[in-house]
Amino acid sequence: EPCLMRPFFKTWLTICLLMPLAAHATNREQRLPNVNGFTPKVHATTNSAKSVKLTVKRPTQVSKAHGKAVSGLVASNNQQSSKVLSRAVNVLGTPNRWGGSSPSKGFDCSGLVKYAFNDVAAVDLPRTSNAMASGHGQKVDRKDLKPGDLLFFKLKSRQVNHVAIYLGNDRFIHAPRRGKSVSIDTLKKPFWNKNYVIAKRVLPKEQNNLRIVQR
Repeated sequence: EPCLMRPFFKTWLTICLLMPLAAHATNREQRLPNVNGFTPKVHATTNSAKSVKLTVKRPTQVSKAHGKAVSGLVASNNQQSSKVLSRAVNVLGTPNRWGGSSPSKGFDCSGLVKYAFNDVAAVDLPRTSNAMASGHGQKVDRKDLKPGDLLFFKLKSRQVNHVAIYLGNDRFIHAPRRGKSVSIDTLKKPFWNKNYVIAKRVLPKEQNNLRIVQR
C-alpha cells in the first residue's frame, strides 16, 4: 500500500505545485487587454489634435470675411467713377466727329466726357474742354490722379483744347481727333506727356458711404 500511495502522492503534489503557476499565467493573459486599453487614449489625443486644427482654421475664415468687407468698401467708394468709366469704355471704337456727343452720331473729346458723366446727377459739365478746365472741379496733382479724373491738354494751342478721362496706371480714354475713334492711350507717351496741362476732379466725394461701412 505504501508503494501504491507514492505515485498518487507525487501526482497530487505536482498538481498542487502547477496550479499557482497556471493561475499566474492566466492572470497575465487577462491583463494583456489592459495594455491595449491605452488605444482609446491615443484616439482621444488624435481627436484633440483635430480640434486644434479646426481652431486654427477659424481665424482664416474670419480674415477672408474681413477681406470681402474691405473689397465691398472700395467698390462702394468708387461706385460713381465706375459708372463713368463703364459708359466711356462701352463706346470704344466710336468714330470721332466734331460736335458729336452720342454713340450714334460720334464723339468729339468734350462730347465723350459729357456723355460719360451724364448719369452723375451732381456733375453738370460745360460743353467745351477749355470751359471744363477753367471753372469746374478741384485741381489734382498728377501723382494723386484717380480713375474718373479729367485730364486736359494743349494740342498746338495756347489754351486747353483737349480733354480725356483718366483710367488709372497712366492710361486714359478719349476721342483723339478727326479720322480716329474713341480709344485708350497713355501719359507715358512723349506726345501726351509733353502736352499735358492740368487735371481736375469733378466727381463729388462719397464720404457718407464710407462712414456707414465703418460703423
